Amino acid sequence: MKRVVAECLGTAFLLAGVVGSGIMAAKLAGGNGALALLCNTLPTGAILTVLILTFGPISGAHFNPAVSIALALRREVLWSMAGLYAAAQIVGGIVGVLAAHAMFELPLWQVSLTARTGPGQWFAEAVATFGLLLTILGTRSAYAIGLYITAAYWFTASTSFANPAVTIARALSDTYAGIAPGGVLAFIVAQMAGAVAAVALARWLFAK
Repeated sequence: MKRVVAECLGTAFLLAGVVGSGIMAAKLAGGNGALALLCNTLPTGAILTVLILTFGPISGAHFNPAVSIALALRREVLWSMAGLYAAAQIVGGIVGVLAAHAMFELPLWQVSLTARTGPGQWFAEAVATFGLLLTILGTRSAYAIGLYITAAYWFTASTSFANPAVTIARALSDTYAGIAPGGVLAFIVAQMAGAVAAVALARWLFAK
């Protein structure tokens, strides 16, 4: 139960960081898109690093169904635990979005109108998740993972969601970080394809 709560709470804080910093960035950037993205990027990488260091000793700090499924494929966690983790992550992500809305006195329940779709963005999500899983499997370092996400915000067309729970939760926020529900399924399919490809490569690349 502690592990499941850690995954839920960690993902909630992650989404509060992503969405909350996006709202603040949109308020302060004065229409400067590059500055807004930077203001969204740095807090996301920072909070992810802190959360991994905080909850890693309890649950492994997945905060991402793609990570939990990848580790189940590698037989590092049981499939039953991966399922519980994924459910906790999705619930936590939604709670984090609601918390961000509450902090900025916005309507709690929203549906995003921001269209994020097309082959380029789908491929970007596969690449982003592929790189994230390779970073996790190759380093197991909170700092490397946080830095990877910080960088991937800028070199991927989709700004690197790389996480099905994050994708679902961000569909419920019509703010800077949102994604229209119609784009969610394709993003998740691309993310899982990238994760599976990373597991397959890592089995050979990092073999001892």
